[in-house]
This record gives sequence, C-alpha cells and structure tokens, in this order.
Amino acid sequence: MSERNLAFVRGEMLPAREPPSGQTGLLKLLRESFFKDWLSALLTVTSLIVLIWIARSVSPWLIDSVWNANSLSECRQILGGAEGACFAVIRDRWTQLLFGFYPPTQYWRPVLAFVLMLIALAPILFPPVPRRLLWFSAAFPGLAYCLIWGGTLWLPFSAYAVFAVGAIVLGLATRLGSGVAIVLALASALAWWIFVSGSVTTVLTQLLPLALAPVTSREMGGFLLSIVIGVTGISLSLPLGIVLALGRRSKMPLVKTISVMFIEFIRGVPLITLLFTASLLLNYFLPPGTNFDLILRVIIMVTLFATAYMAEVIRGGLAALPRGQYEAAEALGLDSWKAQRL
Repeated sequence: MSERNLAFVRGEMLPAREPPSGQTGLLKLLRESFFKDWLSALLTVTSLIVLIWIARSVSPWLIDSVWNANSLSECRQILGGAEGACFAVIRDRWTQLLFGFYPPTQYWRPVLAFVLMLIALAPILFPPVPRRLLWFSAAFPGLAYCLIWGGTLWLPFSAYAVFAVGAIVLGLATRLGSGVAIVLALASALAWWIFVSGSVTTVLTQLLPLALAPVTSREMGGFLLSIVIGVTGISLSLPLGIVLALGRRSKMPLVKTISVMFIEFIRGVPLITLLFTASLLLNYFLPPGTNFDLILRVIIMVTLFATAYMAEVIRGGLAALPRGQYEAAEALGLDSWKAQRL
C-alpha cells in the first residue's frame, strides 16, 4: 500500500483555544439580539430613543417629589410651580393603604396572620420543608379567620369538626362502595354543619369564652383585603377546579353537561360583572333582612371565576397524558378513583 493512501490520525489532542472575540460576551448578544439585521437595528435605536425620552420626562417628577407635607396645597407651595409628585399622602396614609380602616390597636392581628401564612405555605411550596408541618397548613385557614375577623375562637373548631365527621363516616362506609361512602360522608358533614355546629359553638363559648374583638368586613381594605381575596380564591379554586375538570371528562351525561355549562358560562362572563352581581344584585334574591357578608360574596365570585379557568387548565393537563397511562392503570387493577388520584 502506497503512502498516499494512508489516512493520517492525530496522536494527541490539541489544546483548548479561546473562541473568537465576536462569538462571546456582549458583542455576540448585541449582534444576535439587537442588531441582527437593519429592521432589528432600527427597532433597537427607536426603543432607546423612546426610553431616554421617558426617563427625561419622568425623572424631574420623581426627583422633585415632596414627601413631607400636611395637605395638597402645602405640597404645591413647596414645589413652587415646579413639576413634582406629592408623595406625602403615602407617608401619611401608608397604614390605610395596607389595612384600610382596620382598628389601629389591632394591626398586630393581620400582620401575625400574614407571617403565619408564609409558614403555612412553606411545606406546600418547598419540598425540603418537613411534611409533618402540613398539619399547620390545614389549621391555618381557621386561625387566620379568627385573627382577621375576630369573634369566638370556637367557630373554626366547629367548621373543622365538619371535615372530621365526614372523614369518620367515609372510613366507616367504605365497605358499602366508594360512591355510597362519599354520598353518606357529604350528607353527614352537611347535617352536622346545619343542625349541630351552631349549638356546639354556643355551648363551648358559654363554657370557655375565648374570643377576639370582632372586626367587620367594611373596616378592611388596601393590601389586607387584596391578599385575603386573592389567597382564598386561589386556594379554593384548585380543588374545585379538579372536581370540575373530572366532571367535564366524565362519561355520565348529566355530570358532564352541568360541568360544561358552569365552565363555559363563567368563562364567558367578565369578572367585573360577577363582582357587580355579588355586590348589588345578589341582595335582591335573598330574603329580607339577610346579612350576607360583602367580602364573603366577593370571595365566592372570585373563587367561581378562578375555578372555571383552573378546570380548563387541569383538563388540558389530563388530556395531554398518553392513553398508555390509563391502560397501564387498568392493567394493574386500579379502580377509577385511584387511577385519577395517581
């Protein structure tokens, strides 16, 4: 074999070399993201001009702002005709922006509730947190209600007793079948809440009167009101959304029809319309003299609105599962409830 037909194979590796200067760092970012072609360069230059113009227009308004003034007229006198923001209202009314008209002597209650909320969310959002703290996450809603609204501390106890009664009946009736057990558990929990919980709360309050000063819903506002409605709506819409998503995928016509009608109706109505209905029109359909808490009405409407969208998100996730996953569950002998849970 002649030497010209021999293939040359390198016997050692070449040392690593730095990439060309134009292929790394800021130059590469500018060339590929901001000046890739003439249109991209034109948009980049135009955006820079607009940002500079906005900064020059807004900066005097912020730099010359007034933080110490007792009234709007005094703020304008301090400015002396110059352009500037009157931020003195923020310094003077920051507590109102946070708590609304909540009694100042009771500010520690919503602050403590907010801190406890972060602790309750920790085992849910962060896996390294010990799972045994989930008991506190379950107990937090009742504790937060007592702290924010006040009143007797036995009311949340009666509410949690509803779930305890339902769980006990569900465990005792499992031998009758999952469907019958669920119906009996719901019926017993509802009967406890309607006929028994009020009497139990009254008796416990008389025996051991533990209570905080009550605060009406109309005294709440600002960040406190937003966080209460937002967190409650998100927390309640997730389990309700799961139920609606499963109902829409159900093979039972009645369950599927009700789920579809609810989801499509709520998603087709703006949230402001639902809030208007909760605030004004709902009173026309209630018996005279009924005192239905305003914040509770808003929470219900926000929860229903978020539930409809959450149901569609969950239904899309379930629809994305391959058919083989369901076939594998059937091959393993799992019933429909266990298969859906897993």
